[in-house]
Amino acid sequence: MIRNGILIFQIILAVILVFLIILQSKGTGLSSSIMGGLNLYSTKRGVEKVIFYLTIAVSFLFFLTSIGLLAIK
Repeated sequence: MIRNGILIFQIILAVILVFLIILQSKGTGLSSSIMGGLNLYSTKRGVEKVIFYLTIAVSFLFFLTSIGLLAIK
């Protein structure tokens, strides 16, 4: 029962992680829609910074659920 819950949670995390990574793609992410695709170096600000940190947090949770599934086996 717990294993099924963790599996469902991991699938949800995987979908969210893919979505967040796609948002960060170079040249097609939020920066190109705002800046018009200019190839200038810029620091992450505002929404891009939040998405970056969310990606790190979701990937860490995905890692922990993977380890949890190994432990429950």
